[in-house]
Amino acid sequence: MTSLRLRAAGSEDAEQVALLHADSWRRHYRGAYADAFLDGDLAADRLAVWSARLAAPGHSLTLLAEDDAGLAGFVHVVLDQDDRWGSLIDNLHVTHDRRRTGLGTALLTRGAAAAAERATAASVYLWVHEQNTAAQQFYRALGGTCVEKVPVPPPGGDPSRLHGRPDKLRCVWPDAASLRTR
Repeated sequence: MTSLRLRAAGSEDAEQVALLHADSWRRHYRGAYADAFLDGDLAADRLAVWSARLAAPGHSLTLLAEDDAGLAGFVHVVLDQDDRWGSLIDNLHVTHDRRRTGLGTALLTRGAAAAAERATAASVYLWVHEQNTAAQQFYRALGGTCVEKVPVPPPGGDPSRLHGRPDKLRCVWPDAASLRTR
């Protein structure tokens, strides 16, 4: 296995991040998001989002995991996103061939460590689609607790991008440092 490097993302990384994000959505959100949306120009949609995020990160950070083959995964954290729940792990995606290798754990713990170091609140949370039971198991294994269920908002605010009325779960870690030490 090639050596893995973690680094902060910059605006020049938007295209790679968008392509991985689109691939991950296509693999894991089918049934929650409309097929027409997932099969359309999803990469362009995600590129617009990531170009804006990485050009003006504000109170957020994006960490990339790379190996000799290129981008292997990323995590995006919005610091102090919520007064009650703390920092939001807004995205955690790993290339399909790197799943179940420990990379997701490394990225999640690194994102939590960044939140513990830089944010005011001690806690972190994320949203996971209810249908994504494998991700729920992963987060629970790392000490996360699902505390509420709410409807998934449509991507880009467009209801036609949803398939039915999917729900998502809020998964929390009251102390980001405890996740960091796992």
